[in-house]
Amino acid sequence: MEPAITLAPRSVLFVPAIRPSMVAKAAGLAADLIVLDLEDSVRNADKVTARETLPVSLELLHGRGAAVRINAPDTVHFAADLAAIATAGVALTVVPKVQSPDDLALLDGRPVLAMIETARGVLAAASIAATPGVVGLMVGTNDLADSLRLPLGAGRGPLAYALQAVVLAARAAGGWAIDGVFNALNDRDGLTRECADGRMTGFDGKSLIHPDQIAVANTAFSPTPSELEEAGAIVAAARGGAERFQDRMIEDMHVEMARRMLQRAP
Repeated sequence: MEPAITLAPRSVLFVPAIRPSMVAKAAGLAADLIVLDLEDSVRNADKVTARETLPVSLELLHGRGAAVRINAPDTVHFAADLAAIATAGVALTVVPKVQSPDDLALLDGRPVLAMIETARGVLAAASIAATPGVVGLMVGTNDLADSLRLPLGAGRGPLAYALQAVVLAARAAGGWAIDGVFNALNDRDGLTRECADGRMTGFDGKSLIHPDQIAVANTAFSPTPSELEEAGAIVAAARGGAERFQDRMIEDMHVEMARRMLQRAP
């Protein structure tokens, strides 16, 4: 099955699959993609129940853009999760802690959003992104910071190389690039700054852990009115090849960039 959305999401909201009430609420939210989570937000004792609840949770989303995050390939839950998503007809699977293409072999080429959360994963990001079925990469910044043995509170700076490596790998394969979560739930200004940094790094959107973060991400990863105005003007003015546009030279590449930006109009 193909993913329900083809344009890269600006906002990717994680919701525990075991909480139907939260899923029902999420169905009415403005997140571009909802991820029903079987991994971090579900206790080990509740994993079986979460899998059993999955069809109900999917139904509550009324067919809107949705994915399911299963447990990591090196866990005892992986095989059972694969069976559950196959039975439920999940269109897009989020696989955490992917460290090599081999970790995705049992997905049989079905659409996957691969999470890069370890040093090994970063170094293998290009081959992971090029694996059949992979529609994009998502950074798991919390686990990545742990894998790199960063001190608590180190911030985003020490992750800069890894973040750019993931974007490069995703773009080389023609896929999505989704930034990691922002943990401070009440720091709207901090989230806004991190989303702006993510967009400037090249990410398409951001993974989110709370509904209050959706509007910030959607705004940050959408083109501004002035950007849309300029993009429209470039497309309208283009006649092919290198030419003057206002006070600068443009060529076909700039026109394609403008067209991509217009596709992202809110």
